[in-house]
Amino acid sequence: MKPSLQIKPLSYLKAHAPEVIRQLNERKQPMIITQNGEAKLVVQDIKSYEENEETLALLKILALGDGQIKQGMVTPAKAATHHIRQRRKQRI
Repeated sequence: MKPSLQIKPLSYLKAHAPEVIRQLNERKQPMIITQNGEAKLVVQDIKSYEENEETLALLKILALGDGQIKQGMVTPAKAATHHIRQRRKQRI
């Protein structure tokens, strides 16, 4: 469903909160809430929110890794493995 079909005024949210919660949980689509004709907030179910947050966190990790690669801050896998094995031997 297009987000443009999920635009409701604040008064609708106030008057139909239980129905809005049910719809959000069923449809897994956010709802845009307007006030005085302007979009003011987005409401979504908690599971979708958590999934979005997890996706954003993974994207940030990828972006950090990409930046490190571009800066040459990498260690070849063979060298990293050798380093880890050497550290393990020192602990034993």
